[in-house]
Amino acid sequence: MVKMGELWATLGSVIASLMFVRAILKEYFPYQLWGYIEKYSHKLVRFVYPYIEITFPEFADERLKRSEIFSAIQTYLSANDSVRKRASRFKADVVKDSKSIVLSMDDKEEVTDEFKGVKVWWVLGKNTPKRDFSFSFYPAADEKRFYKLTFHKSHRDLITGSYISHVLDEGKATTVRNRQRKLYSNNPSKNWHGWKATKWSHVHFEHPATFDTLAMERKKKEDIKKDLKKFSESKEYYKKIGRAWKRGYLLYGPPGTGKSTMVAAMANFLNYDIYDLELTTVKDNTELRNLLIETSSKSIIVLEDIDCSLDLTGQREKKKEKNEEEEETDPIKKKQKEMEKEKDKSSKVTLSGLLNFIDGLWSACGGERIIVFTTNFVDKLDPALIRRGRMDKHIEMSYCSFEAFKVLAENYLNIEGHELYEEIERMLAETDMTPADVAENLMPKSDEEDAESCLKNLIEALEVAKEEARKKAEEEARLKAEKEEKEKEKSAEENVNKEEETSGNKDKEFGSIDHKEGKGVEN
Repeated sequence: MVKMGELWATLGSVIASLMFVRAILKEYFPYQLWGYIEKYSHKLVRFVYPYIEITFPEFADERLKRSEIFSAIQTYLSANDSVRKRASRFKADVVKDSKSIVLSMDDKEEVTDEFKGVKVWWVLGKNTPKRDFSFSFYPAADEKRFYKLTFHKSHRDLITGSYISHVLDEGKATTVRNRQRKLYSNNPSKNWHGWKATKWSHVHFEHPATFDTLAMERKKKEDIKKDLKKFSESKEYYKKIGRAWKRGYLLYGPPGTGKSTMVAAMANFLNYDIYDLELTTVKDNTELRNLLIETSSKSIIVLEDIDCSLDLTGQREKKKEKNEEEEETDPIKKKQKEMEKEKDKSSKVTLSGLLNFIDGLWSACGGERIIVFTTNFVDKLDPALIRRGRMDKHIEMSYCSFEAFKVLAENYLNIEGHELYEEIERMLAETDMTPADVAENLMPKSDEEDAESCLKNLIEALEVAKEEARKKAEEEARLKAEKEEKEKEKSAEENVNKEEETSGNKDKEFGSIDHKEGKGVEN
C-alpha cells in the first residue's frame, strides 16, 4: 500500500511539473514555435494513446440550426436500456400526452455501450465560454454541448461505419415513435439572444380535430388526404424532379368556415408539428429567413390571415413612391418622415422577402415541410404570392353544405338521420351559414335539450339568417339605386354645364366677328 501511495504521489508530481512546463512554454515561447510543439506533442500522444475520439456538437453551421445527429444520439442513448443502466445521473422529460417520462444523460455523465462485442464510451460534455466579468450591453455566448464518442482505434471501420449509422437510424426511429407533437410560436427578435434563448417557443399540440370530424364534403376531404399522403411519401420523387420537398396550401373563405380546424386536421393526419408564424413581430427579411432555418422537418408552417398580417397586396411600392414624390418637395414633411422612420419599429418584411421564404434558395434548407396561408379575402393578395408553385393547392372553405351539416350532426348529436333533415337541406341551399354557426346551434346547452330541439334551434337560426340576408340585399339594392340616380343627376348636370359653356363660347365668337366687321365698315 505504501508503494502504491508513493506511485500516485510521484505521478502527481510529474503531471504538475508537466503542466508548469507547458504554461512556461506557452507564455514565453514564440507563437509559431509553440504551434510546432503542440503539433508534435499530439502526434506523440496518439502514438501511445490507443483510442479515437469523435465529437458531435449540438449546433452546426455557425449555430444556425440544431444538429439532427446530436438529437438522434440523445434519443438513442435515452431509449437504450443497457446504456441507461450504466448511468447514474439523468434529466427527466415528459412526452407522449404527458403519460410517460423519458430519462436522458445529464451533463458530463459517461456511459458505455456495446456493438457486436465492441465497447464504446459516450460522454455529454459542455464547452463553457470564458468570462472576463466586464460590463457589456451584448449578451454573453451560450454554453455549447457536445457528445464525445471514444473507442479503440483497432475498431475504427466498424464504429465509423456500421455503429454510427445504427445509432442514428435507431435514434430517428425512436423519435418518430415517441415524439410529442408541438405547436410553435415565433419569439420577438429581442429575445433571441442570451441564456438558452430560442427563436421559437412551443407548447404540446393536443388539438383533437381530424378529417372525420371536419365539416366538409366527403369527396373533397378524401382528395385532400390523398394529396397529403402522396406528398409525405415523395421524398425521392421531389429529389428526382429537382424541387425542394415542400408543398403550399392556400385556404380561403369567409370567417368561421374552418380554416384553422383544417390546419389542425392536416397536422394530426400527417403527425406533423405546427409553426404558427406571426409576421407582425418579424422585423425584416433576414429575421424571416432565420426563423425558417430553425424549423424542423415534418412540420406545417402556418401564416394565418395573411391579408391582415402585412401590406402584401402588391400596392405597397406604388403608395410609397407616390408619397415620397409628394413629400420630397416639402422639407418639413421630409424631416417629419425621417423622425417617424426612426420611431417606427414595425415589421419591414417585404413581398419579395416572403416570396423568397416560400420558394427561394433558403426554402430548400430541410425538407418535408408544408406551408399554409389562410385568408378571408383571396382577391386582396398579390397574384405572385399565391400562384401555382408557391401555393400548389387552393382549397375553398365555403359556407356549410348539407353534407357538411350531416357530419356536424353526427359529431354533436350522434344521429345519422331525422325527419327535420329535409327542411334543413332546403334552407341550407337558400341561406349562407358558416359551419361554426351551424355547430353552435347544434351544441346542446343543457341536459334537457335533445337532438330534435337542437335541430329546431338550427332551423330558427337559418330563418333569421335568411331574413337578415333578404333585408341586407334590399338595403344594398336601395343604396345602389340611389347611387345610380345620383350619378345620373350628376351626369345630366355636367352635360347641361357643358352645353351652357359651349353656347357661351359660340356667343363670344359671334360677338368678336361682329365687332371686326363693324371696324371694317368704319374704315
